[in-house]
Amino acid sequence: MIRKNEEYIGTVEGLGSDGEGIIKIEGAAVFVPFCLTGEEVKFKILKAKGNIAYGKLIEVLKPSPERVKPRCPVFGKCGGCDLQHASYSAQLEFKRGIVKNCLLKIGGISAEVNPVEPCEKQYGYRNKISLPIGEEGAGLYARHSHRIVPAESCAIQKDWATEVISAVNGFVKESKDKKHLRHLVVREVQGKFIFALVAAKEVDAKPLIKRLDKCFEEFTFLININDGETNVIFGKSWRVLRGSGFFKAEEFGITYTAGANTFLQVNDGVRTKLYAKVLEEAGGDVAIDLYSGGGLLTAMLAKKCKKAYGIEIVEEASHCADELKKENGLDGKMINICGKVEDEIEKVIAATRGENRVIVCDPPRKGMERSAVRAIINSGAEKVILISCNPATLARDLGLLTGTLTETGGELVKSGTNGVYEIVSITPYDMFPQTKHVETLVVLSQKPSSYSPDPKNGRGD
Repeated sequence: MIRKNEEYIGTVEGLGSDGEGIIKIEGAAVFVPFCLTGEEVKFKILKAKGNIAYGKLIEVLKPSPERVKPRCPVFGKCGGCDLQHASYSAQLEFKRGIVKNCLLKIGGISAEVNPVEPCEKQYGYRNKISLPIGEEGAGLYARHSHRIVPAESCAIQKDWATEVISAVNGFVKESKDKKHLRHLVVREVQGKFIFALVAAKEVDAKPLIKRLDKCFEEFTFLININDGETNVIFGKSWRVLRGSGFFKAEEFGITYTAGANTFLQVNDGVRTKLYAKVLEEAGGDVAIDLYSGGGLLTAMLAKKCKKAYGIEIVEEASHCADELKKENGLDGKMINICGKVEDEIEKVIAATRGENRVIVCDPPRKGMERSAVRAIINSGAEKVILISCNPATLARDLGLLTGTLTETGGELVKSGTNGVYEIVSITPYDMFPQTKHVETLVVLSQKPSSYSPDPKNGRGD
């Protein structure tokens, strides 16, 4: 039997969903981070229970030809990246395999997955950083921990992150309020910056603004108060100390407004490719954009279709969407609804019956609520486009839409393929190079046999 704190030598047989190596030894499956398939490695057991164990890599005895030298000096300590030790081609193949395996194992879906759409920048691509702050300064969270790892830079962030970290560290060193500081969240919007300092109580942020002034020409600065003991970064109380708290930008011919708490994809280049594909696939009279964020995609859909509805729960984001509608002359074509998708979707579906519709869904990592999925199934929409950053919850939602999963007594069970929708295409996008994460775009169309003009079945138009 495998024992804790003992060292072993084994061969990596494959990679798990988090990119960790899987080693079979003495009847146990051991998960060891930072390994690659085929490598012979020495590792130490950190935790063992039954036939499952978790280990720490000590030495790579026979490296894979896909192994490369990580660029970041704190790789392996910081929890932000998982795959800097793998070649980019190996990363893309891993992510394609993760999507395919999740769909099959969780959703019961056996379908072709297209090659991953690559990112042109494998480093320095992120437009947003959330820096945790401790009494010693800012850094990055350690793996599976809230312990702060000191760092002077971050390889997947743009170059400006180095200046931000330096400014925060200088500010913390001199601050009398350091024990109340929690995070600094920074977002770049086409060369302009939004800084949000999160603290447990009101603090004097003027010295930090002064430091940032030396490095950044155009920025707005906000204070957010969050005294809760949760993993949520932002609290409900905001105060603007410099600028308006928002910035305008333009993409796909749409002028939009972004704030500190507005959802935008962190990779500008891949977002452009992804949204272009959504627009290519979307059509019809009406688009219904679920989890619509600041309204950029809703507006793009409104320009292509006769009308577009966006449903978003975050008030700041919904406010930005309303401003976007006015700025782009989309009154009457773009309707923004602030509320939970599961509470609002059926009203929108009912209001648009009889029209040719496409539903676009870009939910958070937890995926969609079951009631929202059921509403889509009963909507009669001709096409559904799913965007997901979590292959596991994508597999669940997709299984329900295609009928490979059935809900019975609150539990999901694998069934046949008698769903309302069928898969047209599945394409992963590498929104997050060097990490285990992957964005996936799925296009679904209504099965011809699923249509019925009888409104009693919930799908009649």
